[in-house]
Amino acid sequence: MLRKIDSPPGGVSPSAPRRVARNPFRTDGAASADRLRGLPLWAALLCAAAGGVLFDGAFPDHYWWPLVFPGVALLLLAQQGRGAWSALLVGFVGGLAFYVSDIYWTALYLGPIPWLALSITESAFWALAALLFTLAYRWVPRALPGVFGRVVALPLIIAGLWTLRELQTNHWPFTGFAWGRVAYSQSESPFTHLVAWVGVAGLTFLLVWLSALALACAQEAGLRRATRAFIPVVAALALASVPIWPSAAHGTTRVAAVQGDGPAGYFDPKNVYGAVEDAQVDATVPLIGKGPFSMVVWPEGAASANPLEDAHSASVLSALSNTLSAPLVVGAITEDGRKTFNSSLLWDGTKGKTAQYDKQLPVPFGEYIPYRTVFHAIAPALVDLVQRDYTPGTRPNVFDIRGIKAGISICFDIIDDRQIPQMIDGGAQLILAQTNNADFGQTEENVQQLAIARMRAVEADRSVVNISTVGTSQVIAPDGRTIASIPAYKPGRLVADVPLSSGVTPAIIIGSGVEAGAATLGAAGLIGCFVLVLRDRKGRALSDPALTEVRSYTFASWPRRERR
Repeated sequence: MLRKIDSPPGGVSPSAPRRVARNPFRTDGAASADRLRGLPLWAALLCAAAGGVLFDGAFPDHYWWPLVFPGVALLLLAQQGRGAWSALLVGFVGGLAFYVSDIYWTALYLGPIPWLALSITESAFWALAALLFTLAYRWVPRALPGVFGRVVALPLIIAGLWTLRELQTNHWPFTGFAWGRVAYSQSESPFTHLVAWVGVAGLTFLLVWLSALALACAQEAGLRRATRAFIPVVAALALASVPIWPSAAHGTTRVAAVQGDGPAGYFDPKNVYGAVEDAQVDATVPLIGKGPFSMVVWPEGAASANPLEDAHSASVLSALSNTLSAPLVVGAITEDGRKTFNSSLLWDGTKGKTAQYDKQLPVPFGEYIPYRTVFHAIAPALVDLVQRDYTPGTRPNVFDIRGIKAGISICFDIIDDRQIPQMIDGGAQLILAQTNNADFGQTEENVQQLAIARMRAVEADRSVVNISTVGTSQVIAPDGRTIASIPAYKPGRLVADVPLSSGVTPAIIIGSGVEAGAATLGAAGLIGCFVLVLRDRKGRALSDPALTEVRSYTFASWPRRERR
């Protein structure tokens, strides 16, 4: 027989502690006016959307880098006190608000379908990470009650989980999509120099930790108001006050780089055979008599008539090299049998090609179609736009240019964490970043990529010559300063005395260890707190008035009747 059990004074069922012990996804407790609650769903959705938009505002071309802190904080606030499906929905909305703003440039030529498909896919992964944030906000304060758990442990675990999310996005299911990492928003902020110590992943961890710490302090009723404001301010000042890594730059080399502003767009009707190369030649001719140069750098795909197969293209490059008395570093599309490569060639006027680097990480759905048959069945018209699949290269990404070691990066190579350490191991003294941004027009893409190149310069303590077909092209010093630049969508030349470096920063020495360590901290911390909650068989009462109360709908929160 089913019978209603009268609740004692205070409105808590006698079975509540037992139910808490059996269901760690739930946080029941006596209602308290001074206890923080999760936002209503409608408010959480608005909060997540606002957080995503603010987060995007921290990236170029806005450059409002301080917005990263309220943006991340709002995204985290929206996840507090949620149930499983609610957490996924709120996380998805926050991710979508960010990605549709941050990568809208993908729709310029391909239309809205690829843009929305990519945004939705990345937002789905974001939603899964958001669920982990919700679980952390639920389990950590229960497993580690008190100010320590909420203000010390919880922000560290949240930052680790965010780093884990970026690790997944960077490498799975395909490489090539590391856009939107928190650290990339800070290319011109007081925290830029930290990448030399902890790398891009480490800077992401620190910035999210600082945001989560500020949010925790704002919600912490167990601390005085002055202390709650003091802690995040001191933490931010401490990070900004970390000394700049002493550069090991020694000597310079005179480099010329050419932005031809040719019709390099994939869908540009003027992009006929050899047109981009002709524009590069026209923009290079004014360099004659302005030397000497140690090298002349052309961007990705600049030799649109493959000089390894086209005799006329080869003769033009050789003539330019001999006239300028300098080797050329030229982007070209090369073939080896049935394999096609996105390549960079070192070209000497008398010897022809003396070295070659083939891009190791072609961009999925841009330079090759993974599972082409499967995706062709879904969207044949879009898949057919990518008519050739580039093969991943295996050659080293360092050229020896008359005794100067130059690391070679082709387009989105600069985004992947694995490429820079490989260059440094090969003895690179500077980095040549060749790219073609023509397919994205005058959107944020080119300045977002430039910001990443700036972060890499500081991370590796190496000058970066970022040369594009159409812009934005700059020479960046090892400390992130701009040495020389060319306006976008105008032909021009960069001539600069570029600092050379031979030292190794802590970020390069540690390599992927920082990212792996931070991600492990987040995952292990969350799992460890879950285990502690499971072991709490007595169902510890949540009497701390500062503890966040989880709202009613959770994984298994359907009301039950007690059988007597």
